Amino acid sequence: MITEKRRLSILRGISLLAVIGISVFIYSIRDQVEQFAVYGYPGIFLISLLAYATVFLPAPSLAFVFTMGGVLHPLGVALAASTGAAIGELSGYMAGFSGQAVIERMDIYERITPWIDKHGTFAIFILAAIPNPFFDLAGIAAGAARIPVKSFLIACWMGQFIKATLFAYAGSASVNWIFS
Repeated sequence: MITEKRRLSILRGISLLAVIGISVFIYSIRDQVEQFAVYGYPGIFLISLLAYATVFLPAPSLAFVFTMGGVLHPLGVALAASTGAAIGELSGYMAGFSGQAVIERMDIYERITPWIDKHGTFAIFILAAIPNPFFDLAGIAAGAARIPVKSFLIACWMGQFIKATLFAYAGSASVNWIFS
């Protein structure tokens, strides 16, 4: 019979392996990802999901949202991108949940963690709403703090929606400005 502690350790190990596998896979297909754009909103969702599922590997998703905002309706672009981004951010959350916080010694992580511990989902919302390269650390801290997955997803989606809406409408406005 597997004890609760052993089951949790196995789950954490699986989570860590999944995060590593997802990040390596997405990084390996990064050149082919932009081909999904021809699929419209589902393509935007998929590109955002893949871009945000990488942990610490750069992916230019906001530039894509900006560009697609000039091609498709900006609100639809924002909805698709923010939904994909929130789901993709679960990889960082899982890395924190796994308890294998290799980044615990990073200065920025040490500054974000107390804020996540104190403000919880509000901190997730704020950090998701602003363009910053350190949101993966917030997701990791949220997983380590055991913020409920549903609460994390909702706060993350709301923040990502605000950010994606701004970028999509900026892309739409720039297209109108250039071609006017």
